[in-house]
Amino acid sequence: MPRRQGYALLIALVAGTAALAAAVAFAGSLLFSGPRAKAAATTGPQGVARTPAAPAHSTGLWHATWAAAPVAGAKDPAQGQDQSRRTIRNVVHTSIGGDAARLTLSNLFGTQPLLIDHVTVNTRPVTFRGAPSVTVPAGGQTVSDAVLVPVAADADLVVTLRTPTARGPVTLHPNSHQTSYVEDAHGTWRNNHWRYLTAVDVRGESAAGTVVALGDSLTAGTGSTTDANTRWPDVLADRLHGRYAVVNEGIGGNRILRDGVGQHALARFDRDVLGVTGVKTVVIALGINDVQALPQETDPARITDALRTLTQRAHARGLRVIGATLMPYEGYRSWTPAQNAVRAQVNATIRAGGVFDQVLDFDRAMRDPGHPDRLPAAYDSGDHLHLNDAGYRRLGSLVDIDDLLRARPAADAL
Repeated sequence: MPRRQGYALLIALVAGTAALAAAVAFAGSLLFSGPRAKAAATTGPQGVARTPAAPAHSTGLWHATWAAAPVAGAKDPAQGQDQSRRTIRNVVHTSIGGDAARLTLSNLFGTQPLLIDHVTVNTRPVTFRGAPSVTVPAGGQTVSDAVLVPVAADADLVVTLRTPTARGPVTLHPNSHQTSYVEDAHGTWRNNHWRYLTAVDVRGESAAGTVVALGDSLTAGTGSTTDANTRWPDVLADRLHGRYAVVNEGIGGNRILRDGVGQHALARFDRDVLGVTGVKTVVIALGINDVQALPQETDPARITDALRTLTQRAHARGLRVIGATLMPYEGYRSWTPAQNAVRAQVNATIRAGGVFDQVLDFDRAMRDPGHPDRLPAAYDSGDHLHLNDAGYRRLGSLVDIDDLLRARPAADAL
């Protein structure tokens, strides 16, 4: 299915904004003047894996077709101080399809309960324990009921949320490389943030499991073309043709050992990996920000020990772990010979074994043959650290599909 087929749906939805606004105005006259229905939802702290049961009538398996890690709480840049009475249209790109969907909404960084009084997925109404509205507690999340809606693979999906009383902070994932929309009384605003939505699960028969890509900006896709879906996990999903779902839990600027942009990987692992529906394999591509970002980690053993700990935690849940070496970045503003030596030692330890079940050697695949501490010009976005679309296509081509499909999680002998 062509990657851009979802754009037609998005255009149709945007074209129908006037009709939707009229319906919303009518419903709003009831919602804002009368008592609200008591919100009912499955809620829980963000650090706990979510395992909602499939409906009794389910004939397929549930897998996450898309996910994004909650990164920060912020006043919404599209609306300044007023976060209320607005409609959010999160546009996400699926990896697999199905005949039903369910959503995870997060208020992780909120400081007060969040009322969401209207939710749709591709215009189909979404409920929460049968109710059309839900209140998500501060620091919590909620999982919707199953919605009977056809979800196509490799397509754009539009999840619409209305927040009539929210004041912020908004739990969001910035720098998504995907265009979404916020609508209020003053107009419709394009932006590249996903708000409140952290996962979309689908029910289907074909996928054997979910692959979670846990990483930093090189997984999130910094340097890639907006709305082209050329991040390396997108490329991997295309190669799998629906046999596995692939979700991208990359955060630009993320680290293993320290909070920075988003919670560090050791802190977010339970939520962003173990909590993903249907997860069977995790690909860990982290560590370059521990090496190059301030404060810089000078002890390579601290990085590899933390990576080994993540593997052990994955094994305890029966997951298989594939790990990536750290790519070259000479020419980037923070590069130094000393920190490059730290990177080289991390890579040597990874290649020696005992850290991951399998190694993806991103470093060797992405070296400039004539200058191995640099990216080749053909893959460099221009800053000498992040990749362009061609570079991400190269990364996405490195996973052995046959091995991924036949492998089982290794026993934890680390």
